[in-house]
Amino acid sequence: QVQLVESGGGLVQAGGSLRLSCAASGSIFRINAMGWYRQAPGKERELVALIGSGGSTNYADSVKGRFTISRDNAKKTGYLQMNSLKPEDTAVYYCNADLQRFAWGSQYNYWGQGTQVTVSS
Repeated sequence: QVQLVESGGGLVQAGGSLRLSCAASGSIFRINAMGWYRQAPGKERELVALIGSGGSTNYADSVKGRFTISRDNAKKTGYLQMNSLKPEDTAVYYCNADLQRFAWGSQYNYWGQGTQVTVSS
């Protein structure tokens, strides 16, 4: 069974930083794209950042220049470094990954359980 477990959320003042981690566990052959999404109260879940298997990245306009997505393939872990945090960054942050459990298998999409990030003004 595959699990994605996020950590690193918490309460921080505006202008502060947090680093989120997403650790994948279970029988995994390869992790392809990884991403971070967030959902604020009363709003739809939105894409924050994506990183491909080769390291290419994409960011939402609202976080460009402040957030950095990265990954450590050997550790099967993804990261989201969040700097210059703003109150509007407050949300539950979810890790997402497209991965193959076996070399001959299909790719499936998985979600983590989410971690709360609260930015106070």
